Amino acid sequence: MTNEDISRVKELLSPEKKIVIVPHKGPDGDAMGSTLALKILLEELEHHVQLIAPNDYPDFLKWLPYQEEVLIFEQDPQKCSSHIAEADVIFTLDFNSLSRTGDMYEPLKNATADFIMIDHHQQPDDYAVVTYSDVTMCSTAQMVYHFIENIGLADKITPQIATCLYTGIMTDTGSFRYRSTTSLTHRVVADLIEKGADNTSIHENVFDTSSYGQLQLLGCALQNLRVVEGLRTAFITLSQEELDRHNFRKGDTEGFVNYGLSLKGIVFAAIFIEHKADKIVKISFRSKGTFSVNDFSRRHFGGGGHVNAAGGKSDLSLAETVEKFISILPDYKTSLAL
Repeated sequence: MTNEDISRVKELLSPEKKIVIVPHKGPDGDAMGSTLALKILLEELEHHVQLIAPNDYPDFLKWLPYQEEVLIFEQDPQKCSSHIAEADVIFTLDFNSLSRTGDMYEPLKNATADFIMIDHHQQPDDYAVVTYSDVTMCSTAQMVYHFIENIGLADKITPQIATCLYTGIMTDTGSFRYRSTTSLTHRVVADLIEKGADNTSIHENVFDTSSYGQLQLLGCALQNLRVVEGLRTAFITLSQEELDRHNFRKGDTEGFVNYGLSLKGIVFAAIFIEHKADKIVKISFRSKGTFSVNDFSRRHFGGGGHVNAAGGKSDLSLAETVEKFISILPDYKTSLAL
């Protein structure tokens, strides 16, 4: 953050304000951890704060501090739109285009509030009066930690805030194993533990609460794992019928794509998940090294994200989507061929 940004934020947060905080649609651990941490901090400063998620989030995040106070736009759009219209300041976290909020796009676009963006994804839109964007950061949660530092409130980090930030960093770094995890990340995490984050219980709450159906679904996904010979690529498919058979719930496929990437010699992995109600196939891409799944997804599947982690979607059938994916791979043989 620049000195000008810091001054502007302090100005916007003085005196008390009506504040709305928004994560992206389909919020993950980083989105919920970063937004809840900021909500707790701002309420300690006596602001009137409402966290509004575009849609529901996975059950493995529903132990986080104060998550029961989150409003879900899909469940009560009228109430949520009223909060957005009345807000003085709106924070958008872990996304950088209002289109990432689904049905919240119109209320946000029409809002009169001043926007503050905190995000680590590439190519941010220009809608905020303060844009704190850093694509080198491992997570938005780490950025919120530095945001709190920069505005001089590090001493306000409570055990609840530390817990939320640790959760966001841990989930977005694959438990600290991704390349974006730096020595600074580990220093931040150490400070969060000192400030009250119980790393053992956080890991257990996130990773050790699987349902029987979720583990059966993982088995099905691994049965469907395929390797594209000679192009160091692996992919998984899950049909709507397979999701239904294993009582799929939001968040159940979290991390499945990484199993493809764990194969020896694989540098590019994908998972294709059919969602017939939405008439789309949702896609997650992961890679190792310099192969940019952000560029791949933006070019071919209307998505984006980071160099080594991105998402996309397809309006084709599941079979047609996979066929398209396989047909594209030879164009990248210089990067992918053995």
